[in-house]
Amino acid sequence: MEIIFLLVGLVTLGAAVVTVVTRQLVHAALWLVVALGGVAVEYLLLTAEFIAWVQVLIYVGSVVVLILFGLMLTRAPIGRSPDADSGNRWVALVVSLAAAATLVTVVVDAFRATWIDLEQPVGPGEGSSEVTGMALFRHWVLPFEALSVLLLAALVGAIVLSRRQQAARPGAGGSGAPGKAGGN
Repeated sequence: MEIIFLLVGLVTLGAAVVTVVTRQLVHAALWLVVALGGVAVEYLLLTAEFIAWVQVLIYVGSVVVLILFGLMLTRAPIGRSPDADSGNRWVALVVSLAAAATLVTVVVDAFRATWIDLEQPVGPGEGSSEVTGMALFRHWVLPFEALSVLLLAALVGAIVLSRRQQAARPGAGGSGAPGKAGGN
C-alpha cells in the first residue's frame, strides 16, 4: 500500500510541476486535473472516501471547468503564450522553494508526535460519511447555496462582459461583415 501511495504521490508531484512549468495555458489546466486527481487518489488510499469525492467534485470538476471557461471567455491564446513568462523564473524558484521549506518545517513540527492508527476500529458513526453529511446539510446548507448563487452570478457577469466587448469591436457581429452573409 505504501508503494502505491508513493507512486501516486510522485505522479501527482510531476503533474503539479508540469502545471507550473508549461507555457501553454490549456495544457496547464489539464495537468492541474491530473494533479488534483492524484490528490483524490491519495485520499482514497488513506480511506477518506468522502474527502476524495469532494476533491473530485469541487476541485477537478468545478475549479478546472471555471479555469477553462475563463480561458475561453478571455480569448486566451491556445498555443504557446509569450507573455506567460515574465523572465523572473529564478526569483520565483527561490521564493517557491523557501515557501515550500517553511511549510514543510511548520507541518512536520506541528505533527511530529501525532500518530494515526488506520487499523484501529472506529465507533459507530465516527468518521462516517453519514455523520459528515448530516452536519454538512444541517448546519452548512445555506452558505453552500449562497456560494452557488454567487458563482452563478459571476458566470453570468463574465458572459455579459464578454458579449459587450465583442459587440463593441468593429466587424464583430453574428454573421460577419455586412453584405457577405449567405453563400457564394
